Amino acid sequence: MDSLKNHFLIAMPSLNDGFFDKTVVYLCEHDAKGAMGLIINRPVGMSVRDLLSQLDLMPDEGILLGESADQVLVGGPVNPERGFVLHTTQEGWANSSRLTDELMLTTSRDILSAIGTSKAPSHFMVALGYAGWSAGQLEEELAQNSWLTIPASDEILFAIPHEDRWNQASKALGFELWQVSNQAGHA
Repeated sequence: MDSLKNHFLIAMPSLNDGFFDKTVVYLCEHDAKGAMGLIINRPVGMSVRDLLSQLDLMPDEGILLGESADQVLVGGPVNPERGFVLHTTQEGWANSSRLTDELMLTTSRDILSAIGTSKAPSHFMVALGYAGWSAGQLEEELAQNSWLTIPASDEILFAIPHEDRWNQASKALGFELWQVSNQAGHA
């Protein structure tokens, strides 16, 4: 299977395990060793401003974060105490790993100190934890029709409200997931 890095995993309606129900996952990595991604549509119930305040990093007065960017997300069930920042590419972030020409990922605190200032990347999201799959596990879940995939889009990542991302991602496939049967089969 080709790498699904920089793709969205869209949870099928039949995937009602509680944690991944109606989620959209951005895949940061996918290779023979496994996969790693961030859930992009489940706010944790804390604002980025509150998180920055807890870390003694206050944003500049008058800088607006935007409603979507101001929510910390549940990135996944693995290491929920660890923070990740997915952000648009910008020079000067030595601790950020380049995922694509447009996106970078970091766990470093340095970017958090720039959020809410004029030095911040144009778009970002903050997530706690991540979703991980061991070698072959994601491929097995795809074969079981647990997920659909589409190439990632900046619009869904940064412009669509969290609560609409699952529906918008499914519409990018040409249909809405509520129309899909919960029954899966193979010819």
